[in-house]
Amino acid sequence: MDKQKIIELTNKLYKQTLLFPKKEPLRYKMRETADNILAELTVWEISHSSNPRRLSIEKEFEVLKSYFNVAKWQNWVSFFDLLKIEEEYDKIKGELFFAETKAKPSGEQFSLEPRKKKILEILKEKEKIQVWEVKKILPNVSKRTLRRDFEFLLKQGIVERIGERNETFYKIKVGQSVLPQCPTLK
Repeated sequence: MDKQKIIELTNKLYKQTLLFPKKEPLRYKMRETADNILAELTVWEISHSSNPRRLSIEKEFEVLKSYFNVAKWQNWVSFFDLLKIEEEYDKIKGELFFAETKAKPSGEQFSLEPRKKKILEILKEKEKIQVWEVKKILPNVSKRTLRRDFEFLLKQGIVERIGERNETFYKIKVGQSVLPQCPTLK
């Protein structure tokens, strides 16, 4: 997290809220929330301990997002200027929480949705499979959803993709220790 970036963003918010009516409470609420986010992120950086502060920071981001939604419709400032600042805050939030989830130890267990576990069970039995074959086994699930599930498993490094387009097959990645992490697959 670049400290200078969040300071500049807070300054942009201050400049935009200067254009709000002087006695408008939203002007001060948005500034206060932006200040809280700046303070929380600064403390977070110093402490290097993300978990205790995560809920507090996430709450501040959501509050600020609500304030942006109110402010955008007041016609005090350009809708697009506010939208741009809001998107920058969303980007920082995404970077912050994406970095935190990425930093988790790789040995940590994760739980899969029952549908994804079922896909892995099918893969364990058939070795390699196409989306349409899973669709036959799980008729209530759309092909699009199944493709998303395979994409998720691919990104997690659990399965690998072989081929392209109509010749795409999926199989459990060689040497992958999926089974101990997914208790239902033992």
